[in-house]
Amino acid sequence: MDFLSREASPLSEALWKQIDSTVVGAATRVLIGRRFLKLFGPLGIGVQHISVDDADHVEQVAQDGLITTRGRKVLEIPMIYDDFLLYARDLEAADRSGFPVDLSKAAAAAEACALKEDKLIFFGDNRVGYDGLLTVPGANKIERKDWSTGENAFSDIAAALELLTEKGIYGPYALALSPDLYMQMQRIQPGTGLLEIDRVSKLVGGHVFKSPVLGKGKAVLVASDERNMDLVVGQDMATAYLEQTELNHRLRVLETVLLRIKRSQAIVVFE
Repeated sequence: MDFLSREASPLSEALWKQIDSTVVGAATRVLIGRRFLKLFGPLGIGVQHISVDDADHVEQVAQDGLITTRGRKVLEIPMIYDDFLLYARDLEAADRSGFPVDLSKAAAAAEACALKEDKLIFFGDNRVGYDGLLTVPGANKIERKDWSTGENAFSDIAAALELLTEKGIYGPYALALSPDLYMQMQRIQPGTGLLEIDRVSKLVGGHVFKSPVLGKGKAVLVASDERNMDLVVGQDMATAYLEQTELNHRLRVLETVLLRIKRSQAIVVFE
């Protein structure tokens, strides 16, 4: 079965290759969570649910001839999507002229999906019971000082690393920042001759990332080993053919992904 309905579409194989290249390239430039999270999958579009264990408390319980698993829940892997149109006249003009088809709308749809994925990773969706790195219950919280002065950012992040180490949670570590906090660290620290971002980067092995979905004033440090968390991928980002409407072609960029947090104590949120 062709889930993406490409075989039934009138688009050529060469054009599909161009669309795929455009979508993957655009998404790769935007995606942040995948740069530090381990991927579990792709499992295939038919895998709709995945178990999520509380790694520190999961256990089998036998009672009255029944064995169940405590500390485990099963969640649906949601679909993320964004649609775009290819105009029939544009395709015909490109075919006649030999010029490449303008796939700006495909790139925009891929970027939109990438931002939705990162928003799901960082904030989850409490309407349907999905936890994010900044919203999961049980995560460590540290009050953030003013990171635009002194060495406050460095000392806060060092304190967070010390906290994780005391709890027996080790690297690799990754630090995700909102753009404003990232820019606040692009300055020379007094008495060091070094940019604060460079000092912080050394603390976390160079794994410092900024993401626009974090808005302003937000930062989170994670121990990103797969025993603590991973990103479940059912269907990796791909493009499907939906329909021909008013002679134009409607397509959908889609993926199925879910952040799986196994140890909420492996996260430090700066508030």
